[in-house]
Amino acid sequence: MMRHWLVYMTLLIMPLTLTAQEPDTVPLKKGRPAELSKPAPDSTAARMTGNQPAAPSDNIPEAAAVRQRLLAGRERDTTYPKVSRQWTLSADYTTEIDLPLDTAFALFNRYRITDRNSDFNAFLGNYGLPLYQINFFDRDWNPDRFLNSYYLPFMYTPDNTLFINTHVPFTELKWSNAGGRSKAEQTFRVRHSQNINRFLNFGLIFDIVYSFGQYSFQKAVDKNFLLHGSYNGNAYTGYFSAGINNHESEESGGLVNKDDLSRYTPENTPFVLNDLNNARSRVNNRYIMLVQRYSPGGKRDTVTGDIMKTGPITFSYVGSYEWNKRRYLDDYPMSAFYDTVMIDRNVTEDSLHQGLLSNTIRVDFAAGSTGRFRIGAGAGVRSELRSFGQVMPGDSLTKQDTVNRNMNSLVLTGKVFNNIGTKFGWSASGDLWFQGYRAGDFTVDGRIYKDFATPKKGTITWDATGSLASYTPSFWYFTWGSNNFAWQLDHDREFRLTAGSSLNWPNRNMNLRFNYALVDNFIYMGSDAIPAQHEGALSVLSLSVRKDLIFWKMHFDNTVLLQQSSNNDVLSLPLATARSALFFDHLFKFAATGGEMNFQVGGEAIIHTQYNAMNYMPATGRYFNQSESEIGNYPFINVFLNLKIKRTRIFLMVDHLNSGWTGYEYFLVPNYPLNIRMFRYGIAWTFYD
Repeated sequence: MMRHWLVYMTLLIMPLTLTAQEPDTVPLKKGRPAELSKPAPDSTAARMTGNQPAAPSDNIPEAAAVRQRLLAGRERDTTYPKVSRQWTLSADYTTEIDLPLDTAFALFNRYRITDRNSDFNAFLGNYGLPLYQINFFDRDWNPDRFLNSYYLPFMYTPDNTLFINTHVPFTELKWSNAGGRSKAEQTFRVRHSQNINRFLNFGLIFDIVYSFGQYSFQKAVDKNFLLHGSYNGNAYTGYFSAGINNHESEESGGLVNKDDLSRYTPENTPFVLNDLNNARSRVNNRYIMLVQRYSPGGKRDTVTGDIMKTGPITFSYVGSYEWNKRRYLDDYPMSAFYDTVMIDRNVTEDSLHQGLLSNTIRVDFAAGSTGRFRIGAGAGVRSELRSFGQVMPGDSLTKQDTVNRNMNSLVLTGKVFNNIGTKFGWSASGDLWFQGYRAGDFTVDGRIYKDFATPKKGTITWDATGSLASYTPSFWYFTWGSNNFAWQLDHDREFRLTAGSSLNWPNRNMNLRFNYALVDNFIYMGSDAIPAQHEGALSVLSLSVRKDLIFWKMHFDNTVLLQQSSNNDVLSLPLATARSALFFDHLFKFAATGGEMNFQVGGEAIIHTQYNAMNYMPATGRYFNQSESEIGNYPFINVFLNLKIKRTRIFLMVDHLNSGWTGYEYFLVPNYPLNIRMFRYGIAWTFYD
């Protein structure tokens, strides 16, 4: 019956092609071209002005948004004068969130995409392998992200699709390399975008991480592709995107003995899983998304395409389908690494898949003067059809069962906002699942912001956010079937209350943020690598500070994160984590040729205090709690040289300079050592033609 309902709704909605820009829009004003626009909670056009504060979360990770704001405040990049703008869409797909192109020269040596989403990450020693965020508030707790959450920073999904509008064809190439040929770590990105006319744009992004690693059974191959298109007309706006994300990794199971690091070279260091196992994991994701909006009376600038006027009502349709699959393969399941074998003693070929089909129709209203006072609200209904599939162990080694389940849900969604001038506003949004698999779940998010002007040092933005959610944990916490693991967990809903407040001062290169979370029935992976649920409340406190101290041409760029969990047995976090870079920055000008070259040279260090970091189980692809060992108090030190000539950026870096000199405790995950000292270099080119 649900399938028939979806068909009827699709036939009803698709011919209408209704939707366009959201009506809650304030007039455009000019801001710094490289600055991350500061979105008001009720405005599409305001997200391109630089006059209002950026949403602290939405689809943009907080670490990424703050980094972009601080770099924008530090430098004005003019290498992209012909690109009109770049943006992503809000969580409800009704609002454009303006983003600068990644053109920053400062600290260009920080080449990892994952570090741009969260400042501090723990991974299995080799870039491209699954990771988790050390900052609790950067972790994604969406139940539908269970199978790919540890690869999410590499991926393109409906939540982080990028759109662009450019006056001329735009192409960017990035490449980095480290290590010898047989142990090389390479990253490559190509991005191309061009407008067919001032309304219609198509583009693509292709990211590759191909990393052998210095240790055995550490290879990672990540390939992520995004195809996107947008049509920004006066009344009608349409967005299309499709993503292909493939991740393959070898599995080592960790060191046999961590003392072996001082006895063997990396290629000869023994690991628990070896050539007999040939263990490997594959995580695949596919998605397609279509967003349509229609706003009668809308009008755009004929040159820039920016919104100049919108009507009081907007009709929207949002449709997406996302598919995920995880496979785990092992040629020797009887090795001592596994406690049990439940399906096949000769080979492990675990496979799980999950799909989500979503369709939303909504209507948004707005009233009031576009420049001084704006108030509005919107509401809609969303249908969700989820599918799950896995092989469940039977009552003997010859009787297993392939299980497929389809579950539907209906959701009411809405928001309300109020803008008072350009320096104060608030918004609230929420979802209520009222039928089907997730009936009774809800989420509510709110935000208040205020800008304070200073006489000489720009604007200080105060931001306060809060959320309240009660939701059904991932299906995979409830049931799991594989060759080595099987469980059925009768869990309760997880309840989560979060609150945050921040001060952002771009002209002083400073950001201060406080976060608090109270989680009831917190669900996690226990020390036996299977799910467990904590009965009672778990609280988490976090304070993060970012500040770039500048004296003459010397920069001292610092990020400090302080965290505290109320129950370290359930959630262990390092008390302090810090990243500091000290570098010399200079612009060389050549009088004979009229040319210029930006130059940076310096070093950086990353360190965190000791804590019981999570371990990793290859058979499930999940990080789990452990209390046997603490890691931390080890500094990871790099030295670097950055150069920029016109539109070309180059970095040279010695990675993990201190390996072997300050001990052998270089772990972010227990028994998974980081690569030792190696030389790394990278380059980025941009083209317009």
